[in-house]
Amino acid sequence: MPMMSGGDAVVQSLTAHGVRTLYCLPGVQSDHLFNAIFDADGALTPIHTRHEQGAAYMALGAAMATGEPAAYSVVPGPGFLNSTAALCTAWAVNAKVLAVIGQLPSSAIGKGWGMLHEIPDQFSILRQLTKSAARVNSPQEAPLKIAQAFQSLASGRPRPVGLELPADVLQARADVALQAPLPADPAPVALSEDVERAIEMIANASRPMIFASSGAIAAAAEVQALAEKIGAPVVGHRLGRGVLDARHPLSVTASNAHDMWPQVDLAIVVGARAQSPLQSWGWDERIRFIHIEIDPEEMARFRQPDIGMLADAKATLAAINEGLSGRAIDTRQRVDACLASKARFMQRIAALEPQLSYLKVIRDVLPDDGVLVDDLTQVGYVARIAYPAHKPRTLITSGFQGTLGWGVATGLGAKHALRDKPVVVISGDGGFMYNIQELSTAVRHRIGATFIVFNDGAFGNVKRMQQEMHGNRVIASDLLNPDFMKLAESYGLTGHRVRSPEALRPVLEKALASGEPNLIEVPIGEVPSPWDFINLPKVR
Repeated sequence: MPMMSGGDAVVQSLTAHGVRTLYCLPGVQSDHLFNAIFDADGALTPIHTRHEQGAAYMALGAAMATGEPAAYSVVPGPGFLNSTAALCTAWAVNAKVLAVIGQLPSSAIGKGWGMLHEIPDQFSILRQLTKSAARVNSPQEAPLKIAQAFQSLASGRPRPVGLELPADVLQARADVALQAPLPADPAPVALSEDVERAIEMIANASRPMIFASSGAIAAAAEVQALAEKIGAPVVGHRLGRGVLDARHPLSVTASNAHDMWPQVDLAIVVGARAQSPLQSWGWDERIRFIHIEIDPEEMARFRQPDIGMLADAKATLAAINEGLSGRAIDTRQRVDACLASKARFMQRIAALEPQLSYLKVIRDVLPDDGVLVDDLTQVGYVARIAYPAHKPRTLITSGFQGTLGWGVATGLGAKHALRDKPVVVISGDGGFMYNIQELSTAVRHRIGATFIVFNDGAFGNVKRMQQEMHGNRVIASDLLNPDFMKLAESYGLTGHRVRSPEALRPVLEKALASGEPNLIEVPIGEVPSPWDFINLPKVR
């Protein structure tokens, strides 16, 4: 066994599991980790940010854009707490983020001595925000605990995983046996009798509808095959956008699906929570419910399925498709009904301008595999219901967490991980300023994301609610912004200011072609509210 420090053991174990980038912000408790990174001579590249939140969001963006694990490292206490907005978002969006968190020297943990960066029971906080968490108590423990962390990342439902590294463990030297990667836990397999029951239920349905989220991404081909076989609309909500190409006749958003919900007699939920239809849109005895899910906690969260299959979505849908292969199902009326509903929906939302036109320009300029990261902004809200995602992982959203200000750093992580694929981030001026400092990271590391800031001088959604729901009691929502063009110049970015969708198109084309980070400001006034098309009422 080679003699090495705990830091060396961590670095060698991370690289053995395919980690080549560590998004990070160093500090005294992690000095010996970064010494080991330095000594590794390029095997692990640190991408250092200007704030711990930025490091964690970059790992989140990389994980969401690729579906592969991404790691970040920050110091304990306030450094760790600064990263937890990203960590709880990783939990919400099922992202494979490895949080490598510093800790006090082992002898001081839990003593309340007032050590630098000490907080009460940091490990409990880490454990609450991750799928699994472990503390490395010696250099010898590092390889196995890191292998177990990656095993957890690869098994079952994707969720973030945490590792805590005491400062003395990183410094200590010992004979360390390295650990080969551990295999993922085998995925559960659907019972054959449940598959047969599902086949019969699907074959006998007159108006089936499929709901797909991030748990269906790996089964996108099988989802499409099932949809085409039975003429079922596929609802790609939030993380499921692009599971079925938006150009497909059967691809719909949740807002569009709500129009068809009164006629649905079978809901097929694949790797999704499907909170809206199962809890909010109304339910009656005419609806049957099939749920294919890898997480047992989600199986009956809102209602008990008629057939619940705790199983891998890809294999289960393949078996169902095979079972339906001999069934003759007339899908023409179902497809026509879906197309008619989509046309009605587009007519209803036509007044959401200029948001729709800005999104059309972005969609036209981005290639099919280009990525749009939406922060919480008026244009971003409309993107939830109207942006056409052509492939999975090309519309990156914070899901139910609704993490204001995540966009800049998350987009940087996505762009860094995707290399040559273009990435556009849309933010409001409020959310953009949360991580404005990471423009420095974009320039320092030459990460060529393009940032579009829709500037209305306010926390626009907050202000709208104050005006419309609270008797125009506008308070604490107006903003004073810097000159964004001067800001871009000071950071070394190319800055542009445009005032219309028509003016955005050539500027965005040039920005993406440059391969460099660009900032585009779009001054925008009051715009129509999309919320009547997002917060949908009970219809059955």
